[in-house]
Amino acid sequence: MPKMKTRRAAAKRFTETGSGQFKRNKAFKSHILEKKSQKRKRNFRKAALVSKSDYKRVARLLPNG
Repeated sequence: MPKMKTRRAAAKRFTETGSGQFKRNKAFKSHILEKKSQKRKRNFRKAALVSKSDYKRVARLLPNG
């Protein structure tokens, strides 16, 4: 998880889903896309969920948390 200095930085990077989990964008997703397979590129379009070990930290950082 990247270091967050402000709550605004966390608000840009994480969004809460309807089920109460947190979504984040994947890092390095657009780096040299011509050498990756279609399946792998399709997977990059999806957002990843924050792991359970980081859940409390992200919840504390968000402005409404």
